[in-house]
Amino acid sequence: MSDRISGILIKQHIIDLKKEVFRKSIHICAGFVPFFLAKAYVLTIVFLCLSLTLYLIFESMRIRGCEIPLVSAITAAAARKRDENKFVLGPVTLVLGIIACALLWERVPAAVGIYALAFGDGLASLVGKLMGSIKIPFTRGKTVAGSLACFIAIFCSTFLVLRSVKSALFIAVFGMLIEILPLKNLDNLVIPVVLGGIAQFIIINQIF
Repeated sequence: MSDRISGILIKQHIIDLKKEVFRKSIHICAGFVPFFLAKAYVLTIVFLCLSLTLYLIFESMRIRGCEIPLVSAITAAAARKRDENKFVLGPVTLVLGIIACALLWERVPAAVGIYALAFGDGLASLVGKLMGSIKIPFTRGKTVAGSLACFIAIFCSTFLVLRSVKSALFIAVFGMLIEILPLKNLDNLVIPVVLGGIAQFIIINQIF
């Protein structure tokens, strides 16, 4: 009986891991957005708004039992266990965070915020699932490995944009602290907007 239970748990863990990889692959794809914003800002914003609107419509239909072949399959494949049989908010907050960051801040600081969301937050959860044996207390399951991955990813992406070690360190620390907070899907909104704002403040005031 114990072997059977162990086998079931292992199988469930593999399924959860596959979902996390798929979900975070979508998350990391947000890293392409700054490129498109630089090439066609208005068109990219319109496309993001349209995508968000269509997702809201299709997801509402799915909750009511009307399956949309491709969209429903993607949602089911990416949904966390806590989101089963519920409206999956992750993609909504992800796109809203990107749009808000792009509208609020100038192109360079907006890129910092969006890259932090794509790579920092994206890799934190994935690394945490794969190697996160040490949990951080009072964070609802956040791990040391995930937080370090978040810090490194934000530092690297920010440095590539700003070319400043001090700025990258400062923003990466803030990003890691935000990621540690148990914000659930709200981190998709908070991370890009806050870090983009910090980047803009640093650039305007030439702090580092």
